[in-house]
Amino acid sequence: MHLTLASGFSVADTSTDHPIRILEHAYDQHVSDSLLKASGKISNVHQEHGRDRRERSVVGMTDINKTVVVLGATGQQGGSVAAALRADGWGVRAVVRDPSGRRARSLSAAGVETVRGDLGDPESLRAAFSDAHGVFSVQPNSGQAGADVTNEDEVRFGAAVAEIAERCGVAHLVYSSAVTAGSTTGVGHLDTKSRIEAHVRNLDIAGTIIRPATFMELLVTAEMGLARGHLSFLMRPDQAMQFIAVRDIGRIVAVVFGSPDRYASRTMEIAGDALTGNALAENLTQAAGQTISYSRLPTTLPAQGEVLGKLEALVDDGRLAGNANLDALRAEFPFLLRFDRWLAGPGAGLLDEALRSTDTGIAPR
Repeated sequence: MHLTLASGFSVADTSTDHPIRILEHAYDQHVSDSLLKASGKISNVHQEHGRDRRERSVVGMTDINKTVVVLGATGQQGGSVAAALRADGWGVRAVVRDPSGRRARSLSAAGVETVRGDLGDPESLRAAFSDAHGVFSVQPNSGQAGADVTNEDEVRFGAAVAEIAERCGVAHLVYSSAVTAGSTTGVGHLDTKSRIEAHVRNLDIAGTIIRPATFMELLVTAEMGLARGHLSFLMRPDQAMQFIAVRDIGRIVAVVFGSPDRYASRTMEIAGDALTGNALAENLTQAAGQTISYSRLPTTLPAQGEVLGKLEALVDDGRLAGNANLDALRAEFPFLLRFDRWLAGPGAGLLDEALRSTDTGIAPR
């Protein structure tokens, strides 16, 4: 099984029972071409950092250069941000390793400027950030399948992006973090986010930090085993956990860039719905037209029980379950999708693919 969590962790099991990998921000699951081509009150504000020395650099939309640099644009989250910004009339500049690659060419076809760059190459970032109004920052992490970065690499990359943005005169930086940030979890892939957040707050740049809930897209990947009529995840059957559609992350970020005076120096959790395990099963059953049952992931499996135990403990104490004020978020962002509406809309094709998949979710990865 291959789980992708917004908050991030990865474990590989050599058994054939339930091998899992829990990754950060679905960075290795690439956004579809259709997402890129789509024209298409903040709650839970944890901190308002350095407002007095940063607001001076943020001006009204009528006065700004409407170009935003997007990192991770060939991934789900960055791709959703690029699509939403394009739909709102922004110029989007995507930093990609290979502008000739298929995903980069899809971005170009959707009207996104692609420039060669790498998080480990400061000069390429300086060139990409030149004359840009904003930067959307998201980094890979060591828990991702095939990733060649360490926890220290992630922190170094996140800090470098923020520092270079400041030095290049970027007016507004939006950093995508994790719902567990702000506390010490003992899970290295999660605690990197708190370190990057602290670095962003210490710079003389108007910054907005978002902490997305777990992606709805995760629940309908082929590896989740829905074709077998069952879903297992981190919460108890009667325990609620918050989720967000990746598309809505992009739309929120577009609103944030469009109203800099309102959102600069804010840190916020974002989510679109909260569901128990049983409610997930009910929604999936109705959308699939077949019975989908639910159970909590067991923590007794070889090589992964300790990790799952930590993650489930974080769900139980609320830090990984999410604490966004959904009513306030929905009032401010009426487009936010509940899980049932997502299943009937953007998630319908993904659910259909998962139900028809031959991947049972139990093969070693």
